[in-house]
Amino acid sequence: MDGPSGGCPPPATAAPARAKLPLGIVFSTALFCGEGAAAAVLCRSYGHSDDRFWLALTVFFVLCPSVLVQLTLIFVHRDLSRDRPLVLLMHLLQLGPIIRCVEALVVYCWSGKEEEPYVTITRKRRLRKGYEVEMEQEVGHSVRRLATHRNAFKRMAVIQAFLGSTPQLTLQLYISILEKYVPVARAVLMGICLVSVTYGALVCNVLAIQVKYDDYKVQLRPLAFLCIVLWRSLEISTRVAVLVLFSTVFKHWIIPIALANLLVVFFLPWVQFWRSGSHLPDNIEKNFSRVGTVVVLCAFTLLYASINMFCWSAVQLKLADRDLIDKSQNWGRLAVYYVARLVENTALVILWYFFKTDVYENICTPLLVVQLLLGYCLGIYFMLLFFQYLHPCRQLFHHNVADFLHCVCCRRRPPGTPLCLQAPYEPGVRHSIV
Repeated sequence: MDGPSGGCPPPATAAPARAKLPLGIVFSTALFCGEGAAAAVLCRSYGHSDDRFWLALTVFFVLCPSVLVQLTLIFVHRDLSRDRPLVLLMHLLQLGPIIRCVEALVVYCWSGKEEEPYVTITRKRRLRKGYEVEMEQEVGHSVRRLATHRNAFKRMAVIQAFLGSTPQLTLQLYISILEKYVPVARAVLMGICLVSVTYGALVCNVLAIQVKYDDYKVQLRPLAFLCIVLWRSLEISTRVAVLVLFSTVFKHWIIPIALANLLVVFFLPWVQFWRSGSHLPDNIEKNFSRVGTVVVLCAFTLLYASINMFCWSAVQLKLADRDLIDKSQNWGRLAVYYVARLVENTALVILWYFFKTDVYENICTPLLVVQLLLGYCLGIYFMLLFFQYLHPCRQLFHHNVADFLHCVCCRRRPPGTPLCLQAPYEPGVRHSIV
């Protein structure tokens, strides 16, 4: 699919950008607080039943991502070089998202009540009915501060989802299968974790689109939003269920399988960076040494590997690039990832089916196997539907999903069957076929 064609209307005049209600910030904070509160109630029940091992793991999967979230918010807002003792105290108490959310709401409430000089003028393009309309907006102090808060909370949502909510969801589902019982506190915690990881995957998609199409004003339509939610929720829930079922039967084999998934994706960007012969990017933080830059890149790569263990990350790391992201649309990598994941899920669930124990005697296991595989395939279907019809920048694709599938089918044609072209015969006229 080629880009938009036709004459472009003249650029719109600069207008002041209005501050939007930070619903994403409020939602991320609610998920953070809700997951912490539900985990605290569940830990109390583990303490009463003297399940110290499950208690320790539950606390670990709450505190570890919480510490990383606090560090991320401090890093994005650059608070270490500013005199803000109350904010730093809240972060030490693991309550940083709450004070940040209150700050964002205060900035939003005060924006527009008095005139403020704009900081800069942004120029963005917007796709409208096949045209590229260039728009200019004056960005004021309040809009810029809210944008900083939104960027910080998007990164917080991804960290919370894939370093906290996904391991927590996997752990609690594993405990529920072993105990054959799901208390209310555990069910609430698993529900919040599933919502959190689905939202984190949605944020990954939005961030990937914004990075790849930085010059364009990107806005998801409600139908595209719903399609991504269905795609991500089916993909992640079936993946977690397959891993948990396999781990209940092969307790010692799940660890090397998980480590293999994690380490392969972790080292792949570093191998590509080493083979390219490039230098480390120097724009991460000007005050960082070379060792500090490597540590930050390793943490970023670990998050990238954790995302890809459960779902498609929507981006490819390129450590030699300034933005650390490969902005090309590589359909081949997307196809390889989902084919490999489908084969892996099929192999794991079939092994579980043949070696299952008496724990599942009250469950129709063949139906469960079919449901898991169909659920993952349905998630892939919604992914293809999104990229083919609902992607906000699909008009900029040089090739879409249908073109890629058509190309794959063309490669499967048997060679040696050239097309038979015949020129029309007219007497007295020379014909040629080019």
